[in-house]
Amino acid sequence: MERIFDWFLLHQEMIYIVLLMIFVGIEVIGRVPSVLHTPLMSGANAIHGVVIIGAIIVMGNASSDNYLALALGFIAVIVGTLNVVGGFVVTDRMLEMFKKKK
Repeated sequence: MERIFDWFLLHQEMIYIVLLMIFVGIEVIGRVPSVLHTPLMSGANAIHGVVIIGAIIVMGNASSDNYLALALGFIAVIVGTLNVVGGFVVTDRMLEMFKKKK
């Protein structure tokens, strides 16, 4: 138990920053009008290609006997790819709504 308290004391600033980011994120997203919420989320999903790059880097730096890092990296690549593709699909469907019908 003492090791947990020591870890919290060692990383206290980082924990405060993460908590502050959570509250700021909730406040910012809560103030987005509902009309803009779907385009904002689809764009954010498309930007999550950074997750794919990070997962590939983790998998590339993991040793071949570290199955946990390889499995988590693989799952992150799959989920990140689904998120990016979903963001582009939603964006494409929204843009189709604004095209003039023939």
